Amino acid sequence: MYDVIVSGAGPAGSKCSEVIAKAGFKVALIEKDVNWRKPCGGGVSARIMTKYYPQLKALNPVIKNGAIMFSGDYSKLEYNWEGLGADSIVMDRLEMDNLMRSVAVDAGAELFDKNISFDFVYKDDKIIGIKTKTSSGIKEYLGKIIVIADGMSSKLAVRSDLRGKWKINNLGMGKCAIMEGNTNLEKDRMYIFFRPYKGYGWIFPIDDKRFNIGCGTFEEANLDYNLNDIYEEFLNAPYIKEYLPEQNFKEIWKGSYPLSAIGVLEKSLIGENIMIIGDAAGFVSPISGEGIHPGIVSGQIAAETAINALNEGVISKKTLKPYKQHPNIKKIVRNFKLKRSLVEFFYMNNGKNLNTMFKLAEIDEEFRRQVINMFFFNATPSEEFLNRVRTSSL
Repeated sequence: MYDVIVSGAGPAGSKCSEVIAKAGFKVALIEKDVNWRKPCGGGVSARIMTKYYPQLKALNPVIKNGAIMFSGDYSKLEYNWEGLGADSIVMDRLEMDNLMRSVAVDAGAELFDKNISFDFVYKDDKIIGIKTKTSSGIKEYLGKIIVIADGMSSKLAVRSDLRGKWKINNLGMGKCAIMEGNTNLEKDRMYIFFRPYKGYGWIFPIDDKRFNIGCGTFEEANLDYNLNDIYEEFLNAPYIKEYLPEQNFKEIWKGSYPLSAIGVLEKSLIGENIMIIGDAAGFVSPISGEGIHPGIVSGQIAAETAINALNEGVISKKTLKPYKQHPNIKKIVRNFKLKRSLVEFFYMNNGKNLNTMFKLAEIDEEFRRQVINMFFFNATPSEEFLNRVRTSSL
C-alpha cells in the first residue's frame, strides 16, 4: 500500500513523486522503460534550473539566448533576449529525464521500471490501485491517490473516464532526430521554421556537435501531409542545407510522437482520488509544442495538493480540487487558450498572415516589438495589430 502511485516518470511524474516523497509519504513511481527517449525537441526554459532542478547545471547545458524564426515564405525574424531573464536550454531528453527520475528516487520515491500501466484495481466499484504488465506477469500497486502522468497515450487516463481518446484533429504529430557533425549553427540560438500549412520545423543545437532536428503538423494538417515525407523534405531543403552543409551526419537517435494541440483539458484534471498531469492532461503549448516546463509545474502543484489531502486525511474530488483551481494552473490554461486562438489567424491562406507579420516586423520597429512580445513573452496582440496584418495581407 502506497500513499500515492504516480504512473509515468517523465518530468511531470518525477517532480510530483519527488515533492510527495520529500514530505515523508510513501510513493510508487511507475515507469515503462527508463532507457526510452521521448521524441521531443528538448527545448525548455532555463528557469527550471533555478526553480526546480539545479542539478541540471552539472550536465552543462548550452544556454540559448536568442532565436531565428522563418515564416512559410522564409521571411526572417531574429531576436536576442540575452540579459532579459528569458534564457532557454536544449537537452537530450534521455539525459534530462533520467536526472529528474534520480532526484525523485533520492527524495525517497520507489521507482518501478519495466512496468506498463494498463488498468485500475477496483474494490466495491472504487479505484484503489493500478495494474501493470511486466516481464514476469501482471502486478498490482495499491494507493490512496493515483497520479496519471504517463503521457499522451495513457491507457489510465481513458480508463478513468476523465477524458476520452484523442481525435486526430486534436493532436500534433512530430518526427525528430539527434544528429552529430559540423554545422553552421550558432549554438546559443534556436532555429524555428514555420510552414505554410499548420506545422513547423526546428533545429536546436544541443552542444558544439550535436543538434536536435525535426518537424511536424497539427490539427487537420495531420490528414493532409505524410509525416515521413515532410521530414525528409525538411532535412534536404536548400534553406536547411545552408546551416547543415555536411552530407553524412551521424544519426544518434530518431523517433516520432503525438502531442496535444488544443491545450489543457481543464475539465479532466481530477477525479475522486485521481489527478492527471503533464502530457496526459494536455499541458503542451499550442503552436510551439513545449510541454516540459508546464508539465513540471502541473506535477509540483498536484504533489502539493496530494500532500494537503493526505495530511487532512480525506481523499475526494473536493480535497483534490485545489490542483485544478491553482493560480499557476489557471495561468497556463489562459496562456494556452490565447495561443490556440491565434493558430487559425497565423495559418490563414497558407500562412499568409504569418508571412505578413514577419515582413512588417522587418520595416517597423514598433510592430517588431509587438511580434516579439507575442511570441516570446505571451503578450496578447491588440485588435489594431491584428487588423494591420489582415489589411496588409490582402
